[in-house]
Amino acid sequence: MVVNSDFETELDPFIQVSDEIDVDFPQKKYSQDEEYCTISLDGIEKRVRFHDYDEIYSIPGLYEKIFYEQLRCCSPETVCNFFFDEITKRGSEKECMRVLEIGAGNGMVGEQMKQHGVPMIVGVDILIEAKLAAYRDRPDVYDEYYAIDLTDIPESIEEEILMKKLNSLVSVAALGFDDLPPLAYARAFNLISKEGWIAFNIKDLFLSGKDNSGFSRLIQKMIDNKIVSIHVQEKYQHRVATDNSPLYYYAIVAQKMADIPRAWLAEMA
Repeated sequence: MVVNSDFETELDPFIQVSDEIDVDFPQKKYSQDEEYCTISLDGIEKRVRFHDYDEIYSIPGLYEKIFYEQLRCCSPETVCNFFFDEITKRGSEKECMRVLEIGAGNGMVGEQMKQHGVPMIVGVDILIEAKLAAYRDRPDVYDEYYAIDLTDIPESIEEEILMKKLNSLVSVAALGFDDLPPLAYARAFNLISKEGWIAFNIKDLFLSGKDNSGFSRLIQKMIDNKIVSIHVQEKYQHRVATDNSPLYYYAIVAQKMADIPRAWLAEMA
């Protein structure tokens, strides 16, 4: 096998043939931000880190093959089911949901929401590769999709999003690592209306005293200051790791009670 270090040079053989690509995982325990796989096709081999989303999204179907077919990730369906069960129980209607999805990736969560009957979904991801993949793979899911940095939202786009009067914020498999910092989540939170609905998932570690990401502190501060009201907090198996051990996450469904104060945003900046 030939190992290639330049992904851009060797990308072409993989395009449009994800079903023919072999994916192998190291039989060793790694932390989630260090996990990787090796993809190979016709004697060409490439190591890809799981958090190198730009590379993964560039190959149609590879994200699904790695995380959903082989590592058995169930989070899009699980979080959406908790979300819609709760809003239905509390008398809200799916047909009135106007969702802002952050860390939207190539649209797997948006697709679940669309299947539940949500009439408007706006996607946000920092990667242009994610936006391109979403429009390539699921062109009918998003009413709008922004490739922007939520920690520094252009004023014109912020105004455009606010004009949509979004009333729900959803994020799946995007929180707790460097991909989407607490400030980005806080700024997105302030883009949806008061008493809007919140749904996200997060690794169990990040809701423990061992968290170094800042998310547990932010969430607890929001609860303590009655900025958010938690309705559902359920632990479940998100997927398996490369060594086939289970990875547990919490699914959270909550309601927004107030904006996050500007002073908090300044402290996180």
